[in-house]
Amino acid sequence: MIYTSAKDWRDAARKKVLFFGMSGLGKSFVSNRLRDSGGWFHYSIDYRIGTRYMGEYITDNAKAEAMKVPFLRDLLLSDSIFIGSNISFENLTPVSAYLGKPGNPALGGLEISEYRRRQEQFRLAEIHALLDTKYFIDRAQKLYQYPNFICDTGGSICEWVDPNDPKDQVLSELSRHALMIWIKGDEAHTAELVRRFDKAPKPMSYQPEFLSKVWDEYLTQNDCAADKVDPDAFIRWTYARALAHRQPRYEAMANNWGITITADEVGRVRDAGDFDELIESALETQANPT
Repeated sequence: MIYTSAKDWRDAARKKVLFFGMSGLGKSFVSNRLRDSGGWFHYSIDYRIGTRYMGEYITDNAKAEAMKVPFLRDLLLSDSIFIGSNISFENLTPVSAYLGKPGNPALGGLEISEYRRRQEQFRLAEIHALLDTKYFIDRAQKLYQYPNFICDTGGSICEWVDPNDPKDQVLSELSRHALMIWIKGDEAHTAELVRRFDKAPKPMSYQPEFLSKVWDEYLTQNDCAADKVDPDAFIRWTYARALAHRQPRYEAMANNWGITITADEVGRVRDAGDFDELIESALETQANPT
């Protein structure tokens, strides 16, 4: 770790952190609080994915849908209209909409082969975006003169790394440049995430082996053909399993590569001063476990 004690953190001329954990537990919340307090550059992995690495896929997919409508087709072919994604830090819907959900096309589902193809595109895009972190650390200082830096990762970071491999390419690179911080939820947080997801299910990315396992299980348990799967029903059924799959991977990342803070602690952060105290305490606890 680039800071191994509370003193290291207090004395650092530049503070560089990376947040990881399940979506909905406070990564973007605390990132926004720090950015708004001044002096912190906010690098969003999901935004980088949607603009740099998957922007063309997203736009081409929207154009393909527009080409199915004769009126829009004629306008596109004559260069009379422009189609693009309006992605922002606050609106990452274009990325999730492109990822889609597998199942019955009549219900908006994708064929499983196309779904897997898009999942692989996202996997590669996220790895590239994570490896761009050092570039943005340098850019934040040289171009904008920000002393401090936040890398706000997506929930799926744990799917593409081996936290128990000390030579893991992604984790080795990230840990050289930023303090890796797991925002950990408890059972109540998990129940709330499941409730919110059940109310408004949204596309996710999955480790290929995990996806194959849950897809086959769902088809078997529901005695259902792949093209008859209700896409929302499948991702609702999968969500709690995905949480359980990711939890030990996050924990290993924190144990081997960083520190842990809780979602409740993050929720109490009002400004950069509160955040500094929280990280000092976490580093002190790790150095002197009880």
